[in-house]
Amino acid sequence: MTNKRICPICNSKMKQQFIGLLHCKCGISYHKDLGYFKRNENMIFVLERKKIGKKIKQVPVIRYKKDK
Repeated sequence: MTNKRICPICNSKMKQQFIGLLHCKCGISYHKDLGYFKRNENMIFVLERKKIGKKIKQVPVIRYKKDK
């Protein structure tokens, strides 16, 4: 499957970080559940293992850094 997502701000192709999570160089991201959003400095994008049925799958999750 090819990546056909185009950034709505700068009209360039978005690059895939994880399955269902795409990034653009201008600071816009796309998540299959959330849609388009602007990235912040405190966001961390990770893969989390979840048990779905009998299988363990990795799904992309957005976490936030805790402020000190």
